[in-house]
Amino acid sequence: MGVLAYNDERTSPVPPARIFKASILDSHILMPKLLPDAIKSIEFIEGDGGAGSIKQINFVGGFAKHQINEVDEKAFTYKYTLIEGIGISDKIEKVVEAYLLKNPDAYV
Repeated sequence: MGVLAYNDERTSPVPPARIFKASILDSHILMPKLLPDAIKSIEFIEGDGGAGSIKQINFVGGFAKHQINEVDEKAFTYKYTLIEGIGISDKIEKVVEAYLLKNPDAYV
């Protein structure tokens, strides 16, 4: 089994709270509108979006289910685990992603 790690860092003039709300908290509303040719819908099949919730992303060619491990709106962190999917490579055993908006006090 191999492990792949990936880090990405970007700067933005948009305040972290607004980015976090749009890209994480409201992604189930926003992403299907922004990417209608790729994402048909996003729905919570278990829970309300907090830790322990299961989110299903329905792509044009399949789906992916994420289990949300952690959501911290004050620290702007979000962690989830890919638990199931169709149309995703069978060579992937587990995916864990974490999002952190660095320096959340920069725009206060």
